[in-house]
Order: sequence, then structure tokens, then C-alpha cells
Amino acid sequence: MNIYDIASMAGVSIATVSRVLNGSEKVSEKTRARVMAVIEKEQYTPNLFARGLDQGTIHSVGIVVPDISDLYMSDCVSVLEKGLEKEGYSCILACSGYDQKSKVSSVQMLLDKMVDALILVGSTYAGKGGGPEETGYIRAAAGKIPVFIVNGIVDGPGIYCNICNDRQAVYEAASFLISHGRRNILFLTNSRSYSALQKLQGYKEGLIRHGIPVSEERILFPGDRIHAVRDYLLNTPLPAFDAVICAEDFLAVGAVKYAHARGIRIPEDLEIIGYNNSSLAISCEPELTSINSRVENLCTNTVDFLVRRLETDEPIPQAADFSGILTFRQTTLP
Repeated sequence: MNIYDIASMAGVSIATVSRVLNGSEKVSEKTRARVMAVIEKEQYTPNLFARGLDQGTIHSVGIVVPDISDLYMSDCVSVLEKGLEKEGYSCILACSGYDQKSKVSSVQMLLDKMVDALILVGSTYAGKGGGPEETGYIRAAAGKIPVFIVNGIVDGPGIYCNICNDRQAVYEAASFLISHGRRNILFLTNSRSYSALQKLQGYKEGLIRHGIPVSEERILFPGDRIHAVRDYLLNTPLPAFDAVICAEDFLAVGAVKYAHARGIRIPEDLEIIGYNNSSLAISCEPELTSINSRVENLCTNTVDFLVRRLETDEPIPQAADFSGILTFRQTTLP
């Protein structure tokens, strides 16, 4: 039994049934009584979509992530889902992968489900900087419903972004290591996304600011798994290095495993800094110094933006910028 059956049995339109369910005054008492008689006889319980037909909202939000198995993504979804549920919104999750065609398809799938808003999690949705060839589908979606991006910047009407200042965070990490006399710092990354490029820029700026030449030989893409990172560092001829900055925590854990395999002392001979301050940071030995990318703040603020945009006339900014926080543990010197 659904809203279509109720409409047919009562001899009215679906919209009329929806108005009755939502207490609209645009229905005569005679029609209301007829519809309610059918509802009571059939013991019909309206679903979320039926209630939303007349209100123009189903209080449902589409969340798109590239890979839910990624710790950063899963942490974001957890915070978003809890925050949205508290505000009375349900969530529909789509995992798009990183392929452009799949991203477009996932966004369209959620639009077809008539969600009230979209949340895109991760800088992959900003491409390599938000160019129109990479992000046109996001701007098109924002022409229909509000779009919110966690840790990515795309300019356009109806698009609202919350980001961690990745460039500044890595710049400060590099400056911290240099203050300890580290001059040969590796940078490990696994992506060329907007966020990853910002981190790389911060690394380069940190070196240049302190008079250290940037060497492309020390910018590495060692793989997407912890052991792959370890093995890459063990088996690849590399210039001498005394510190490592990583764009993700798993890369840093791989560097820790490399140091163990080589008998290198951490942090005396090699300092290592990860990124995201994930559960991996306290799961490895020694525990990992890592940049806290403010996941909870980014996602909580995204929910706040969304509720204000959908439910009030209060203006909200197009973007909010949070500073990363270097969280010290045992892979760096005091």
C-alpha cells in the first residue's frame, strides 16, 4: 500500500493525498474526510517521500564519497550522519570512486532521488583546482539543490565549502622539522587531488622559506598501502633523508615500518609526520605525530551551513577555512 493506492481508492490526486497528510488548508473538509477514511481503513502509514511531495522537501541529504573504506571518508560520514540525524534529516550514501564518469553518475543518481541537498566529501570533487572541465557537473547540480563540499573548493552559486588549510598546515610542519636541523625532508603523497597539491605546495614553501632547495627526487608517490610504502622505500634508490612529511597517515606508518626494517632510530635519526590524525596515528609504534585536519569541525560546520541554508533566510558564507593542528607524539623530537 502506497500513496498512489490511497489516491486511487479515494478518487483524488497524489498531491491531494499529500496535502491531507501534511494538514494543508487547501483541501475541502469533504475531500479530507474521504481521504482519511481510506487511510484509516487501510491502516496506511505514509513514508518520508509521500510527506515531502507537498512540502517540497523529503528531509533527505545525499552524501557522496569516493571510497568509504578510507579512514578520513568514514570519519566524515560518521560525523555528518549523526549531525544530520539530530537535525531531522536522513542520509543516502553513494560511493563514487575516483573516476570522473562515476562521480557524475553518483551525483545524478542522488538528484534523481529528490534529495534536498548534496554533500561531497573530499577534495577529489574539486579535481586539481576546480576547473570547469572537472567540476561542471557540480555547478549543474547546484543549479537544482544546494551543494556542500567537505575539504574542497569549487566556486559557483549554491556551492558551500568547508576546508582545512592544508597548505599552511604542511608549511608549519616543514618549518617545525627544519627548526630541528632537518635539511633533507621527503614528501610522500598518493594523489594529485586539490588537497594533495595544496599539501605539496606547503612543503615546497616551507623549504624555500628556510633557504632549502626543492628537490623533485624527494617528492615521492610510493603506493596506496602501508606495506607498499615500506617496500618502496626499502627497494628504491633514494637521496639521503632525515625527515618525512606524509600527505596521509598510512604513508607515515609505511615510513615507520621502513625505519624499523632498516634499524633507523625514530625520532633521533628520522622524524616522521603524518596527516589527518586518524586512528592509525595511535595504532603504530612509536605513535605518530600527525596533522589534525579538523574532520569534526569541517563536518559539523557543513551540517550547520546546510540547515541554515535549507531552513532559514540567514546568509551563509560560500567557504569556511579551518587551520590544521600539529598533534605531537613519538615520531618527532620535543
